[in-house]
Amino acid sequence: MKRGRPPRPVVLPNEEREQLRALASSRSLPYGLVKRARLILLAGDGVANKVIAQELRMSGWTVSKWRGRYWAQGIQGLHDELRPGRPRSISDERVAALVRKTLQTVPKNATHWSTRGIAEVTSISKSTVHRIWGAFGVQPHRQRRFKLSTDPFFVEKVRDIVGLYLNPPETAMVLCVDEKSQIQALDRTQPMLPLGLGYVEGVTHDYVRHGTTTLFAALDVATGRIWGQCKRRHRHQEYLEFLRHIEANVPSHLDIHLVVDNYATHKHPKVKRWLALRPRYHIHHTPTYASWINQVEIWFHLITQRAIRRGTFRNVKALVEKIKQFIQHYNVHSRPFTWVATADSILDKIKRVCERISGTRH
Repeated sequence: MKRGRPPRPVVLPNEEREQLRALASSRSLPYGLVKRARLILLAGDGVANKVIAQELRMSGWTVSKWRGRYWAQGIQGLHDELRPGRPRSISDERVAALVRKTLQTVPKNATHWSTRGIAEVTSISKSTVHRIWGAFGVQPHRQRRFKLSTDPFFVEKVRDIVGLYLNPPETAMVLCVDEKSQIQALDRTQPMLPLGLGYVEGVTHDYVRHGTTTLFAALDVATGRIWGQCKRRHRHQEYLEFLRHIEANVPSHLDIHLVVDNYATHKHPKVKRWLALRPRYHIHHTPTYASWINQVEIWFHLITQRAIRRGTFRNVKALVEKIKQFIQHYNVHSRPFTWVATADSILDKIKRVCERISGTRH
């Protein structure tokens, strides 16, 4: 039997081998490029084309093709070539003019541009406007809400609380405490339509209110564990009861650092008196309008999305029981949230927002 010419050996310099390993282990690059990088690495280890084809589920012709491309062009040859197509009908100047008009002007009869509206003004098709906006990440129909803190001690409080997260004190427990008030026990007026193949779960748009509850919660920053209690009202009396619950469950040899917001309940004279009699408590108030720095707010979002928002409750008792079940199950698998933002990175981001605001005309 006549055999073909043996393939040229692939010799990989150390630098290119490292680059190929990075490509082969990537989770964000195109899958085809990742497979080609693995192909060349195997070829560089002396693996035969037939074995490479079986391992990567390719044809022998495909393996030979990419080995040849690498031998001729190096790593650059592993990328897909640009395919010929119809030349672009809109010039760079018109694209730039469209983007500038979108960002710097508003229509006379609306608050923002739509694809149809700006297409009529610029004589560019609606589909082309849509593609250009997508390419530049322009979304005039969307808004992001923000609120800058007016706290005169904003910088000091951010550094204090972030320092607790990144460098927690020894022989102490850091607890993020807050209340989720007015959680409604909502019952739909008609039975729900179950989830099925090809259609989503169906619920009526109207509902019946059966009362509310307030969830007091404390998040242990080190373990992710939650202490939670539901109360009928949201006063300093209920807050003190929850603090006593924390006192009973935290070992007596540990100091307790509480991260709380500036709600009046947390600063009530009776609450201050109770804390003053217990020197192991250290209070860290978040800046005003900066609840995002309190990690328990992340957990409130989780319980809202997973247990409350889509729930159906015929009474408050059923709602409270659902919250208790969620907390018990969550604590079995609890993990701490990974806080990576430093105080400097947060302050730099706030600075950039302030600079953008100061440069905006109203």
